[in-house]
Amino acid sequence: MSKQINKKEKLPKGHTLKMIRRVFAIEIKHYPVRFTFAFLCIIIAAVCMVFATVFTGQVIDSCITPMVEKITNAFSNGMVGSYDLTPEFELLGILVGIFVAVIAVGLTCDYFYQYEMAYVAQGTQKIIRDDLFNHMQDLPVSFFDRHTRGDIMSIYSNDVDTLREALSRSWPMVVNSAATILAVLVTMFLTNWILALCTIALSIPTIFFVKAIASRSGKHFLGQQQTLAEADGYVEELINGQRVVKVFNYEERNKKAFDKVNEKLRQESTSANRYANILMPVVNQFSYVQYIAIALIGVALIFADQSVDGALSAAVGISLSTGVIVEFLLLSRSFTRPMGQLAQQTNSIVMALAGLVRILDLIDTPLETDEGYVELVNAKEGEDGNPVEVEERTGKWAWKHPHTDGSPTTYTWLRGKINFYDVDFGYTPEKIVLHNITLYAEPGQKVAFVGPTGAGKTTITNLINRFYDIADGKIRYDDININKIKKADLRRSLGMVLQETELFTGTIKENIRFGKLDATDEEVIAAAKLANADRFITQLPQGYDTMLVKAGTNLSQGQRQLIAIARCAIADPPVMILDEATSSIDSRTEEMVQKGMDAIMQGRTVFVIAHRLSTVKNSDVIMVLENGRITERGSHDELLEKKGKYYQLYTGNSIQAKE
Repeated sequence: MSKQINKKEKLPKGHTLKMIRRVFAIEIKHYPVRFTFAFLCIIIAAVCMVFATVFTGQVIDSCITPMVEKITNAFSNGMVGSYDLTPEFELLGILVGIFVAVIAVGLTCDYFYQYEMAYVAQGTQKIIRDDLFNHMQDLPVSFFDRHTRGDIMSIYSNDVDTLREALSRSWPMVVNSAATILAVLVTMFLTNWILALCTIALSIPTIFFVKAIASRSGKHFLGQQQTLAEADGYVEELINGQRVVKVFNYEERNKKAFDKVNEKLRQESTSANRYANILMPVVNQFSYVQYIAIALIGVALIFADQSVDGALSAAVGISLSTGVIVEFLLLSRSFTRPMGQLAQQTNSIVMALAGLVRILDLIDTPLETDEGYVELVNAKEGEDGNPVEVEERTGKWAWKHPHTDGSPTTYTWLRGKINFYDVDFGYTPEKIVLHNITLYAEPGQKVAFVGPTGAGKTTITNLINRFYDIADGKIRYDDININKIKKADLRRSLGMVLQETELFTGTIKENIRFGKLDATDEEVIAAAKLANADRFITQLPQGYDTMLVKAGTNLSQGQRQLIAIARCAIADPPVMILDEATSSIDSRTEEMVQKGMDAIMQGRTVFVIAHRLSTVKNSDVIMVLENGRITERGSHDELLEKKGKYYQLYTGNSIQAKE
């Protein structure tokens, strides 16, 4: 997905067949019987079509031509009454019966292969979407930093649907056309190799034309697919930012920008479809010319053969008759038409391959690595005071530390001690944003980070969660290197309330329960009361069963933040990270929430990021960050005495100190 395909470039040749094999491997693995049955039906349908053409020639030579000759001889000799002019109904009936049976088999196979391929394609589409979604769940946060939501959504909708269309229609048509061409060639050479060579020679201009048109249209279809993803991403971005657009009167600028993207899409689509639309009409015109040429050549051969009393056909080993000529006329059309069909499907296949590149690029994106082996387990206190692992939830946690040297597994209590030792970090190796970060957070301490925007406050908390891995230094959690702790267990021990509240479609109760999936209704209500969210929730018409839609936009921003705080409270984590948790709440509500937050923070290690310095005054340690470095640290009173940066912020000499 990160790889953009330029419309002037071709698909990576070395990977095209490999990509196609991967898709068909899904179909064969999950639908082996249906896929094989559909493939056989495609071949049988193609062969039946050719056989039907052959039977047409047989009917003419075996029934119609002899009857015409009898009538002609009778009239020419003036002996109409002495000739038996009764048609050979028995032979005709047999041939017509075979013809009808072959057509019926062909139509039946045609129906079943389209039915089965539609089923297989829809199933494959579901499997691919499942694979995309499941893989996406385990991707690192950095992946979503690099890609827009609109671009990712375009893969799920446009690219996967285009691939499904190719699997259900284009690929079967390609197989059918190829089988038809092969069957027609074999039949023509078995019937009359001279006319077969003439048919191939006359088809050469058609082949070159089809190749040229397909190449041109394919490039534009690639560009169309990429531009469509750009348009989707642009629209999705503006929908999310409508409030900002309205506030800054950005509507006209957006209209012009979208018109530019949409015009690019129109041009690509017009060029692509222009070439695609002229393909079949021109191929049909070529087929008419070929049709007439084959007819003239066939008639000439018949007259030449008759003039030498059949010596020509005997010498070159060919069959020349009216039925053969009619058969070849039909075969020539059956030979040319699939070429146009192949070319038309090429456009769909090129679009599908362009989408497949993006699909597989996402699926092949490396997953978030996790070499951790230390686990977080439920525990109770043993007779010696050490933790003992238990199955039931006790509210107490312990680190389960297996040892590779064969010594017994050890358990240590989860206390919430966090230490940074000379940590450097950069989102890219070329740009380090945190320098030599050293800090100590003892169990139960409240540690606050203050400083200007971009100083690195949120980045530090992201490192605790291991959303990103450090470039140098070491981070320890309860004296365990966090690289040794399984990420899922590490994050399970941490509760976060972010500045940007993320709620999901569902009831308020379900959103609070997100922090503890097996929480009872009583626990949900208790957590909401602790966060002081119960008051406004109970005033809603459906209370805790109120449905939240569109990320909770039917609530105020402050109410959404209160639900997020309640969600963190119900998780009951030993370590909490509050990233501007009260930034969206007015001062009066903040006082109420702060009481609940103080109750939540009791006995826990807490990291607080805040621009309102009133919320960090009671912190045990306050750290001031500037340009990715800790420039000051100490308690509120100690930092005021130093009269440094914190003093300037607190006394009002900085915008960030204003409330």
